[in-house]
Amino acid sequence: MTIPQDHKPCIDLHCHTTASDGALAPGDLVLRAVSQGVSHLAITDHDTIQGLAQARGVAGEHGLVLVNGIELSCVWRSQTIHIVGLDFDHTDPALLAALEEQHDNRWRRARLIADKLSKLRVDGLLEKATAQAGDDVPGRPHFARVLIDEGVVTRMDQAFKRYLGAGKPGDVKACWPELAEVVSWIERAGGISVLAHPRKYRMTATKLRELVSDFRRAGGRGIEVSVSGQSSGDLGFVAELARKEGLLASQGSDFHFPGAPWCELGRIPKMPDGLEPVWHYFRQPVTAVS
Repeated sequence: MTIPQDHKPCIDLHCHTTASDGALAPGDLVLRAVSQGVSHLAITDHDTIQGLAQARGVAGEHGLVLVNGIELSCVWRSQTIHIVGLDFDHTDPALLAALEEQHDNRWRRARLIADKLSKLRVDGLLEKATAQAGDDVPGRPHFARVLIDEGVVTRMDQAFKRYLGAGKPGDVKACWPELAEVVSWIERAGGISVLAHPRKYRMTATKLRELVSDFRRAGGRGIEVSVSGQSSGDLGFVAELARKEGLLASQGSDFHFPGAPWCELGRIPKMPDGLEPVWHYFRQPVTAVS
């Protein structure tokens, strides 16, 4: 079941633009969100807020409420974890300094990916991937698009299966900060830290419970309960984690590109009953839900 597209709020708190690894420019993503009936949107690009200014201008023209958002990379027990930050002060000096370091980490990772894929003999691989990223730091999807353009593979899934997926040459781990540090960046900037898509980490139930517990102890306040493409079993399991740990419940499509009906802006499974929505605690709370 998805959020009804009517006069009631349609809230999507996780999506991506060309500022990180999405396919749509920030303004175009906002327009698509409006066309999908989204009323409240957080753009959560990876480790950057570069797309927020453009998105904010377009959102204002179309009556969409834009919530400050970001998806930050960190490590927990040597595993990469993503933390969504919501409704923070985007001018906070400490947060901006931390994002600069994250940006540098991403550039180091991009150069390593290009080096690892040098045997493919694609001329100017890093430069072409950078162009795919809008002349900013490229991620694995941008490298994949170059490999398609150069005829190395024909599809995105092939690029990941052969060269960029887990355990492949282009699967380069970055030197991310620890989970507790990233949570502190968001909370000190007046935002709400949310554990992103917990079932995507492919952890055992026991290990995921340990992650959620450590996240809460580090000051984390929310968890993504309703995520596009999630099974009803996973939805129920994460909802129970939220209840047990006393975490606020968030939701989002994790939209990256058009053409994937299972991952469309605003099309999010209905939030289970008995949870406290994160948007009740925004500086401008959304108190009526669909």
